[in-house]
Amino acid sequence: MGHPLAYPVLTTLGALAICLAWAPFADTEQLAMLAAVALVILCYTAFRLAVALGVLPWHTTAPGQNAVRTITFRRLRQQHRLLSRSWLEFTIDDVTHWLPVYFDPALVTMPESTAEFGGGTVGLGARRLYPSGPLRETEPIGRLHENPSRPDPDGLAHAAAAARPTRRLLLDAQFAVAAPFAALLWVYVAGGGFPAFVAALTVAAGAAVWFGAIRGSDPS
Repeated sequence: MGHPLAYPVLTTLGALAICLAWAPFADTEQLAMLAAVALVILCYTAFRLAVALGVLPWHTTAPGQNAVRTITFRRLRQQHRLLSRSWLEFTIDDVTHWLPVYFDPALVTMPESTAEFGGGTVGLGARRLYPSGPLRETEPIGRLHENPSRPDPDGLAHAAAAARPTRRLLLDAQFAVAAPFAALLWVYVAGGGFPAFVAALTVAAGAAVWFGAIRGSDPS
């Protein structure tokens, strides 16, 4: 769980496992819906990981993206409704940019820092941060909390607590509030009664947790 991409990958495997567990009990139409959900999860996860690892571009007009340069950035934590993400804010050629990144405990205690930026990567010496979305030139919506300018004495303990899998699952489980409605729609379309509702509820809940994780949720 120490790698920033480990948690998103594990939630992906969990969501796929739920789909696979219900497959033996599904009829042809329900099986097709399970396959469709699993395919969406696989494809979107592959896309997100390709962006994070620098295989795909960030779809940005930032000048000199492919040329590695040293930048000064600060970490911001975004809070908007149920959404919580980490962003890096930095300026290139007098233009301010924001880049979402997957949560790393080091972000909690990180003051304004310098990093190697370019070629699809953000490097902090031996440590690497992984983008969880495209670079943008507009400020993220919601409340933005900046890291303290001085190290927090309790920062390491707070970072360790934030990185616990149970805390992260509880954060992303908030998105599962929509699962009952998705399950009702599933039963309306495919039928199956109460057993189908229970299956659809667990599939929708697993997919909701996965969606929060793959977007780069921040539990701090």
